[in-house]
Amino acid sequence: MANLMDKAKNFVAEKVAHMKKPEASITDVDLKGVSRECITYNAKVSVTNPYSTSVPICEISYTLKSSGREIASGNVPDPGSLKGDDTTMLDVAVKVAHSVLVSLVKDIGADWDIDYELELGLTLDLPLIGNFTIPLSTKGEVKLPTLSDLFA
Repeated sequence: MANLMDKAKNFVAEKVAHMKKPEASITDVDLKGVSRECITYNAKVSVTNPYSTSVPICEISYTLKSSGREIASGNVPDPGSLKGDDTTMLDVAVKVAHSVLVSLVKDIGADWDIDYELELGLTLDLPLIGNFTIPLSTKGEVKLPTLSDLFA
């Protein structure tokens, strides 16, 4: 009887392992806005759902690093759901306090941009599998706003 149960578990595990899962990629990171408290960057994430039904997104977590240091982190709880058999574009707002930017003066002073590494975790509630996190990361540079951008 135990042997039959082991075979059944292995069969189910193999089927679940080969099941299609949603795929995601970060398509762009750009300046979204400037306020007195922070600078907000927007990460655009493209997610393809292979299932015919919508899939709920539990949360999106993010970490933004520059010069090997974490400059922003947080999460977006309950950002909605993915459309069935479709590609969904998600916007993830990443807020960076002005005080953090001051600590990056060396990097900023050279070319007035921030070299960054953005790590995202997109947690979905998949049928049969449960919570499934898609890890994403990208590197690049984002231009900082000028004084005229701050007061415009």
